Amino acid sequence: MIRMARFGTKKRPSYRVVVIDKERARDSRAIEIVGQYNPVMQPTHVKLNHERIAYWMKCGAQPSDTVARLLKNNPAEAAAATPAA
Repeated sequence: MIRMARFGTKKRPSYRVVVIDKERARDSRAIEIVGQYNPVMQPTHVKLNHERIAYWMKCGAQPSDTVARLLKNNPAEAAAATPAA
């Protein structure tokens, strides 16, 4: 499953988008970290590795509802079009 694991301090959460077994706890050890999401920053920081997410989805991993929304709002084409600084 591709879902989010919570990190950060109290009242200042940041999340990692991780590939993890569905039965594992939210913050337990992940198979692979495939992105980051920080809702506290203005503007919101979203960084996703679309290649690895596509690979894991081909292998049968299903994204959670929240990760699916992040993928829809941040498509791979838009990430590739932004120049690297």
